[in-house]
Amino acid sequence: MSANHQRTRLAFLAVLLTCLVVSLISVGYPLYVIRPFRAQGARELAVALAIIRWRPAITLISAAAALTLLAGYWRAQPRKRYRALAAAGAGLVCALAVFARVNVYELMFHPIEHPSFSAVPQVKLDKDEKVIAVKIASDARAYPIRVMAYHHIVNDVLDRVAIVATY
Repeated sequence: MSANHQRTRLAFLAVLLTCLVVSLISVGYPLYVIRPFRAQGARELAVALAIIRWRPAITLISAAAALTLLAGYWRAQPRKRYRALAAAGAGLVCALAVFARVNVYELMFHPIEHPSFSAVPQVKLDKDEKVIAVKIASDARAYPIRVMAYHHIVNDVLDRVAIVATY
């Protein structure tokens, strides 16, 4: 095997690894930054939102590059084990390209459609826990902020009036 052939294979792998890292950062960084109960700086949030805006294109380009590189690496590499590792890396880049198109926040923050309630003596809240309180006529509800932070919306009915509580 020539040194030139070896350099070609290493170049294929380096670019494939770069595609994988770029795709992982594109998907992972916004998930790390934008989560409930985590303080977010203005700058890191702006970066995370910019990544979210561009990640479909970035991950699609990375997936196309990874598949193209895999084809070239496949021809240059005779060992099946290394081919399989390269194929797994390219497959992961493609999976991240698909995952980048899923709005995880919609899945995480789904509305509570049918809330359940307990009488005040049975409720176990911390003494400092904050709630959203709603009262219509003689009906009253309290929605804990801790729960609302994950769902953001509760659809409910109080005194035969449909309401939406949001946080």
